Amino acid sequence: MAGKTANKGTNCYVFQTSWEVCNKIGGIYTVLSTQAKSLHDIHGDNLIYVGPYFENGGNLSFTEDDKLFSKWIKAYQKECGVTVKAGRWNVPGEPIAILIDFKPFYEQLNDYLFEMWNNFQIDSMNAYGDYNEAVTFGLASAKTIEHFCEYNKLAKGEHIAQFHEWTTGSGVLYCKSHVPYLHTVFTTHATTIGRSICFNNKQLYEYFDRYNGDQMASELNVKAKHLVEKQAAHNADCFTTVSDLTAKECAQLLEKQPDIVTPNGFEAGFIPQGAKYTKAKKEARATLKNVAENLIGHTVSDDALFIGTGGRYEYRNKGIDVFLESMRLLAINNDYTRETIVFVMVPGWNIGPRKDLQSRMEDPNAKYTLYRRNLTHDINNVDNDQLFGTMQAFHFDNDVDKNVKVILVPSYLNGDDGIFNKSYYDLLIGLDLTIFASYYEPWGYTPLESVAFSVPTITTNLAGFGLWVSDEPVGIQNGVAVINRNDHNYFEVANEIHDNVVALSEMSEKELTATRKKAKKIADGCSWNDFVKYYEEAFKIALQKR
Repeated sequence: MAGKTANKGTNCYVFQTSWEVCNKIGGIYTVLSTQAKSLHDIHGDNLIYVGPYFENGGNLSFTEDDKLFSKWIKAYQKECGVTVKAGRWNVPGEPIAILIDFKPFYEQLNDYLFEMWNNFQIDSMNAYGDYNEAVTFGLASAKTIEHFCEYNKLAKGEHIAQFHEWTTGSGVLYCKSHVPYLHTVFTTHATTIGRSICFNNKQLYEYFDRYNGDQMASELNVKAKHLVEKQAAHNADCFTTVSDLTAKECAQLLEKQPDIVTPNGFEAGFIPQGAKYTKAKKEARATLKNVAENLIGHTVSDDALFIGTGGRYEYRNKGIDVFLESMRLLAINNDYTRETIVFVMVPGWNIGPRKDLQSRMEDPNAKYTLYRRNLTHDINNVDNDQLFGTMQAFHFDNDVDKNVKVILVPSYLNGDDGIFNKSYYDLLIGLDLTIFASYYEPWGYTPLESVAFSVPTITTNLAGFGLWVSDEPVGIQNGVAVINRNDHNYFEVANEIHDNVVALSEMSEKELTATRKKAKKIADGCSWNDFVKYYEEAFKIALQKR
């Protein structure tokens, strides 16, 4: 079982299981891919990430190594008929990753659903959507880890298997029943019920103390998912979550207080420094300016304020609604005269880059005006798109006489989107300010990423990161503005965002430089070098429990 790096000071194997290992869906991918280096520095190649294998080559940044665990893989595949790939996850630390084709385990699903009912009273009868897929993957992961340990004669040791989110909760329950030498850690990054309450436009915070998780799960038709999550939280040797905000949610809705909060850190090693930072910022700003000019059809001033927001298309949860309202207030403020270009980088159901915009960008002498001057990629069923519809209702048409222009970028920015052809991070560095006015945000990587790039940001106290920065409202002059948000102060939040934008726009270059330094200093305190200790403490709790 020789690996790239020798084990560093511990005989304990640590398995990290998630649907997002080498498979980018959301924020958990960022958690795992950025934590890897700090955990690998401690555990070496005894740290193993376990994720799903996709035969069509959908796994991100994974390099297979045919020599890694080759004897075990051959034995496992022969015995169980399961395709397994071992290799390196090409992120900082380059940890080992084991990817499993979990589809053969569907044959065992019905038996395991009965076992979950018999042992943990989890009713799967009315489950739908991705429930069966998630339960099957969790089961496949746990059984694969079990086989790995037994084949390599690790069963007499004490090893840790950490499972992330309800989508792997079935793995925790399998270990509880079948693998007593594995000490389990279960981490919920956002409760199924909390997210569902918000998605259904119910008031999470007004009635928080009166919500019953089991009752709401039945009402919102997520009972099976909720019960897997709840039972995993109760039966893991250590239960963790990512913020004090979500810890309260777990205590109320899962009826289980986390053993420890493990906040999400950030690996800043890929952020350019010194002259490289200055160059990258200049290139990013030039790209943003070029796209804006070609889209809106006129020159953008060199001192224009560039504002951005991004994240998943969760219109209310991510605060996109109140963000657009704040930009509307800015646009109708007759005293605000600075040209402002707003980039809404929220991936949607797009059908590719706009061909007319591409043609115009390829021909610098083109004089024609585009039909829609606020959209970079074509959207399926655009007339029914909520975000774009709000932009139309607010008259964000980007006419030449309007100083606030809003541009929707409904595409994943992976460097190959057809318009910017730069990654999100490569564009983020060129912004002057970001805004993430979240209503429901267990942690909130987007504002943390922003300040890591020395870009001041506005967030709320309903984001775990915002609460970590300060439990009191603070202004943008501190690098991060944390706005107090609740169920009823929508327009107050919009006004406070507006006021912070105006304050930043009026800063002198000296004041702006100081604000950027404060933003970066906050990010420096959120590195995995600082936060990995909470994971290590969780491991200790798990090892001591059973």
